[in-house]
Amino acid sequence: MPNPAEIVTIPLPTAAETEALGRRLATLAGPGDAILLEGPIGAGKSCLARAFIRARLGEAEEVPSPTFTLVQVYDDDGTEIWHADLYRLTHPDEVWELGLDQAFETAICLVEWPDRLGSHLPAGALTIRLEAKGEGRQAVVTGGRPGLARALAHD
Repeated sequence: MPNPAEIVTIPLPTAAETEALGRRLATLAGPGDAILLEGPIGAGKSCLARAFIRARLGEAEEVPSPTFTLVQVYDDDGTEIWHADLYRLTHPDEVWELGLDQAFETAICLVEWPDRLGSHLPAGALTIRLEAKGEGRQAVVTGGRPGLARALAHD
Protein backbone atom coordinates (compact mmCIF):
# COMPACT_ATOMS: atom_id res chain seq x y z
CA MET A 1 0.00 0.00 0.00
CA PRO A 2 1.58 3.35 -1.01
CA ASN A 3 2.39 5.78 1.75
CA PRO A 4 0.96 9.14 0.60
CA ALA A 5 2.42 10.78 3.71
CA GLU A 6 5.97 9.99 2.59
CA ILE A 7 7.41 13.23 1.22
CA VAL A 8 11.02 13.50 0.10
CA THR A 9 12.67 16.70 -1.13
CA ILE A 10 15.66 16.28 -3.46
CA PRO A 11 17.84 19.27 -4.36
CA LEU A 12 18.51 19.63 -8.10
CA PRO A 13 20.95 22.53 -8.43
CA THR A 14 21.71 21.75 -12.10
CA ALA A 15 20.07 20.14 -15.13
CA ALA A 16 22.61 17.31 -14.71
CA GLU A 17 21.10 16.57 -11.28
CA THR A 18 17.62 16.47 -12.82
CA GLU A 19 18.90 13.98 -15.40
CA ALA A 20 20.54 11.91 -12.65
CA LEU A 21 17.19 11.73 -10.86
CA GLY A 22 15.58 10.47 -14.08
CA ARG A 23 18.27 7.79 -14.42
CA ARG A 24 17.82 6.67 -10.77
CA LEU A 25 14.07 6.47 -11.29
CA ALA A 26 14.62 4.34 -14.41
CA THR A 27 16.37 1.69 -12.32
CA LEU A 28 13.49 1.55 -9.83
CA ALA A 29 10.34 1.79 -11.97
CA GLY A 30 8.46 -1.17 -13.35
CA PRO A 31 5.28 -2.08 -15.23
CA GLY A 32 2.20 -0.53 -13.66
CA ASP A 33 4.12 2.45 -12.22
CA ALA A 34 2.61 5.84 -13.01
CA ILE A 35 4.99 8.75 -12.53
CA LEU A 36 3.29 12.14 -12.50
CA LEU A 37 5.61 15.04 -13.38
CA GLU A 38 4.35 18.39 -12.10
CA GLY A 39 5.75 21.89 -12.39
CA PRO A 40 5.55 25.00 -14.53
CA ILE A 41 6.83 25.30 -18.09
CA GLY A 42 10.62 25.02 -18.06
CA ALA A 43 10.76 23.23 -14.69
CA GLY A 44 12.57 20.19 -16.13
CA LYS A 45 9.75 17.67 -16.58
CA SER A 46 10.81 16.73 -20.12
CA CYS A 47 14.49 16.71 -19.09
CA LEU A 48 13.74 14.17 -16.36
CA ALA A 49 11.53 12.04 -18.66
CA ARG A 50 14.12 12.08 -21.44
CA ALA A 51 16.88 10.95 -19.04
CA PHE A 52 14.59 8.17 -17.74
CA ILE A 53 13.85 6.87 -21.24
CA ARG A 54 17.47 7.04 -22.37
CA ALA A 55 18.61 5.24 -19.22
CA ARG A 56 16.28 2.38 -20.13
CA LEU A 57 16.79 2.35 -23.93
CA GLY A 58 20.27 3.79 -24.48
CA GLU A 59 21.70 7.28 -24.72
CA ALA A 60 21.34 7.33 -28.52
CA GLU A 61 17.54 6.95 -28.28
CA GLU A 62 15.73 9.87 -29.87
CA VAL A 63 13.20 11.15 -27.34
CA PRO A 64 11.05 13.88 -28.87
CA SER A 65 8.69 15.87 -26.70
CA PRO A 66 5.13 14.53 -26.93
CA THR A 67 3.70 18.06 -26.76
CA PHE A 68 1.96 17.77 -30.13
CA THR A 69 1.50 13.99 -30.38
CA LEU A 70 0.35 13.86 -26.71
CA VAL A 71 1.89 10.40 -26.23
CA GLN A 72 5.10 8.68 -27.31
CA VAL A 73 5.36 4.94 -26.64
CA TYR A 74 8.67 3.11 -26.34
CA ASP A 75 9.37 -0.62 -26.05
CA ASP A 76 11.89 -1.73 -23.43
CA ASP A 77 12.22 -5.49 -23.98
CA GLY A 78 8.48 -6.11 -23.70
CA THR A 79 7.72 -3.35 -21.21
CA GLU A 80 6.05 -0.32 -22.71
CA ILE A 81 7.10 3.12 -21.54
CA TRP A 82 4.48 5.79 -22.19
CA HIS A 83 5.60 9.42 -22.14
CA ALA A 84 2.53 11.65 -22.15
CA ASP A 85 2.32 15.43 -22.26
CA LEU A 86 -1.26 16.35 -21.43
CA TYR A 87 -0.83 20.13 -21.64
CA ARG A 88 -3.07 20.36 -24.71
CA LEU A 89 -5.94 18.24 -23.37
CA THR A 90 -9.15 20.20 -23.09
CA HIS A 91 -11.11 17.71 -20.96
CA PRO A 92 -10.01 14.91 -18.60
CA ASP A 93 -12.15 12.33 -20.46
CA GLU A 94 -9.81 12.67 -23.47
CA VAL A 95 -7.43 10.45 -21.47
CA TRP A 96 -9.54 7.46 -22.47
CA GLU A 97 -9.11 8.27 -26.16
CA LEU A 98 -5.34 8.10 -25.67
CA GLY A 99 -5.51 4.68 -24.01
CA LEU A 100 -3.80 5.88 -20.84
CA ASP A 101 -6.28 4.07 -18.61
CA GLN A 102 -5.00 0.68 -19.81
CA ALA A 103 -1.39 1.86 -19.93
CA PHE A 104 -1.58 2.79 -16.23
CA GLU A 105 -2.16 -0.91 -15.49
CA THR A 106 0.56 -2.50 -17.63
CA ALA A 107 3.15 0.09 -18.73
CA ILE A 108 5.51 2.52 -17.08
CA CYS A 109 3.81 5.89 -17.56
CA LEU A 110 5.58 9.24 -17.35
CA VAL A 111 2.88 11.91 -17.37
CA GLU A 112 3.59 15.62 -17.74
CA TRP A 113 0.78 17.99 -16.73
CA PRO A 114 -1.10 15.34 -14.71
CA ASP A 115 -3.54 17.98 -13.44
CA ARG A 116 -5.26 17.53 -16.84
CA LEU A 117 -6.29 14.03 -15.71
CA GLY A 118 -8.86 15.51 -13.33
CA SER A 119 -10.41 12.68 -11.34
CA HIS A 120 -8.68 10.06 -13.53
CA LEU A 121 -5.44 10.14 -11.52
CA PRO A 122 -4.08 6.60 -11.21
CA ALA A 123 -4.10 5.10 -7.71
CA GLY A 124 -0.66 4.65 -6.19
CA ALA A 125 1.06 7.07 -8.57
CA LEU A 126 4.43 8.58 -7.72
CA THR A 127 4.30 12.37 -7.98
CA ILE A 128 7.43 14.41 -8.66
CA ARG A 129 6.86 18.15 -8.40
CA LEU A 130 9.74 20.17 -9.87
CA GLU A 131 9.99 23.68 -8.50
CA ALA A 132 12.45 26.56 -8.36
CA LYS A 133 14.89 26.55 -5.45
CA GLY A 134 17.57 29.23 -5.37
CA GLU A 135 19.51 29.17 -8.65
CA GLY A 136 18.33 25.64 -9.41
CA ARG A 137 15.40 23.40 -8.63
CA GLN A 138 14.19 20.83 -6.21
CA ALA A 139 11.99 17.78 -6.60
CA VAL A 140 9.26 17.14 -4.07
CA VAL A 141 8.45 13.44 -4.31
CA THR A 142 5.32 11.85 -2.85
CA GLY A 143 3.33 8.64 -3.13
CA GLY A 144 4.27 5.59 -5.15
CA ARG A 145 5.23 2.19 -3.79
CA PRO A 146 6.46 2.12 -0.18
CA GLY A 147 10.06 3.29 0.02
CA LEU A 148 10.26 4.45 -3.60
CA ALA A 149 10.43 8.16 -2.77
CA ARG A 150 13.21 7.54 -0.22
CA ALA A 151 15.10 5.31 -2.67
CA LEU A 152 15.14 8.17 -5.19
CA ALA A 153 16.86 10.44 -2.70
CA HIS A 154 19.92 8.15 -2.51
CA ASP A 155 22.61 7.85 -5.15
